[in-house]
Amino acid sequence: MTRRAVVRVVARVVFSVLALLALYFLLPMDEGLSPRPIAFLTLGLVALAALTAFQVRSILGSDTPGLRAIEALAVSVPLLVILFATMYFVASYQDVDSFNEPLNKADALYFAVTTFSTTGFGDIAAKSQVMRMTVTAQMAIDLVVIGFGIRIVLGAAKIGRARVGQITIDAD
Repeated sequence: MTRRAVVRVVARVVFSVLALLALYFLLPMDEGLSPRPIAFLTLGLVALAALTAFQVRSILGSDTPGLRAIEALAVSVPLLVILFATMYFVASYQDVDSFNEPLNKADALYFAVTTFSTTGFGDIAAKSQVMRMTVTAQMAIDLVVIGFGIRIVLGAAKIGRARVGQITIDAD
């Protein structure tokens, strides 16, 4: 693993996360989006699952699987948080009683991040049953991503490293 490879991965991650944030803040989500934010979120989660499958294949075939695994996680987690932030913003825009206060994009992103990190300061809270169930779904999905997702990505990195001769895998 060269320094150049690390710099390339860091640059791709920074670019990807900045692009996701730019799209999130620049797209006009308060005009013409589907009246069904849950359907949008579901579609986004399916896209995230497809991206994860692509990333696992990419890790398995990479010459630097450990770096590729870090890159995959560093892009997938922000995408997941931004998907929920988008859903929260749209839901708040469409029904101001969804949360204890109307959310702008920064508030929605902040709420999604505090939910993901399990910090939950309590300054923003879901009020409607649909939003409470959506926040509950985010918490469950976050736990799956943190546990199962990391296990899959790191397992793929281990297999990829064995493929390129960086490690040997014991048959347990």
